Amino acid sequence: MSTVDSQQRVLSGMRPTGRLHLGHLHGVLNNWVKLQHEYQCFFFVADWHALTTHYGDQKIFEENVIDMVIDWLAVGVDPGSAALFVQSKIPEHAELHLLLSMLTPLGWLERVPSYKDQQEKLQELNLDTHGFLGYPLLQAADILIYRAGLVPVGSDQVAHVEFTREVARRFNHIYGKEPGFEENAKAAVRKMGKKSAQLYSNLRSAYQQRGDHEALAKAQALLKEQQNISIGDRERLFGYLEGGGKMILAEPKSLLTPASKMPGLDGQKMSKSYNNAIGLREPLEDVRKKISTMPTDPARVRLSDPGNPEKCPVWQLHENYSDPEIKAWVVEGCKTASIGCLDCKKPVIDAIVAELEPIQKEAQQYEHDPDLVRSIIIEGCDTARESARETLSEVRTAMGLTTW
Repeated sequence: MSTVDSQQRVLSGMRPTGRLHLGHLHGVLNNWVKLQHEYQCFFFVADWHALTTHYGDQKIFEENVIDMVIDWLAVGVDPGSAALFVQSKIPEHAELHLLLSMLTPLGWLERVPSYKDQQEKLQELNLDTHGFLGYPLLQAADILIYRAGLVPVGSDQVAHVEFTREVARRFNHIYGKEPGFEENAKAAVRKMGKKSAQLYSNLRSAYQQRGDHEALAKAQALLKEQQNISIGDRERLFGYLEGGGKMILAEPKSLLTPASKMPGLDGQKMSKSYNNAIGLREPLEDVRKKISTMPTDPARVRLSDPGNPEKCPVWQLHENYSDPEIKAWVVEGCKTASIGCLDCKKPVIDAIVAELEPIQKEAQQYEHDPDLVRSIIIEGCDTARESARETLSEVRTAMGLTTW
């Protein structure tokens, strides 16, 4: 796996919370469905991460894992296009986490923004544990074990990806300087053939001497095309190109995703813990009832009272589901009291039901055949583990942990 190849690889995961809701669909899953057609994707159930805050709760596994993966499949996440797997089934995550912990400064973990924030928000839990302090490093291992170059995150998660980049950079700095690195790199250049070797050398000089980033990109593309050098030599030449050592762990980049604007039934962020969510597999009659009884602008006590859509949670749903014509009708009707709140809710009800019907139909086949879901997960685990083993083998070799 070369550095250029890593930019075509995406990794993302979700904690096993069980059945998902519309917030998950619009905040994560629709993006996954799009990405799987553009990149090599690895999507995983982060069950070890769930243990960092909910250790002792066995209920979050098995049933929750199957339920969540059913929802992934039902919305269009395709196991033929992406590897779907469970974190704890890939022990290489844990070993890389352990190895990286040997060289990661404690202060790096303590300054991760979400560390103190989560401790304050989850005061009812005892989070003074090694696992909770180290979860950003486990998250880094999740990314680095697959050499994922892109990680889809919201703006609040960018710091975690930057932390992962720092860990990869530190590892490469310490272990990438193999004995005789420069001599090995020069020997690898010669293996490229006279014409390619000369071009590589010219592009390397242009980048290192003049900071020509276009030359860097061309040299990286040239390396990716080489058929007569080994993977190790290719990684060596990527490092030599940029003036460093052998690139063992790829530094990932954040792939920023728009924040989900899907509100809950009370106007707050949709969440099971707020009891304001609409489940993807919730009976459609319950969905209709929930939306019909949603609170609206408190100023509209009577049908004749004018309202303000900006103060109404239902309007936030219109922002997600309604076309400009319907939204204009809602604004005019609400402000002039020419339509009632139930009239306003009907287009939203129809749109959400239309969205959920095919998802629920698709989910039924998996609900009736959980063994099919397990087989999909097992196949995804096999794919993921094959890739993870390759990375870990290089890491162990770089650290001098040879296999007897």
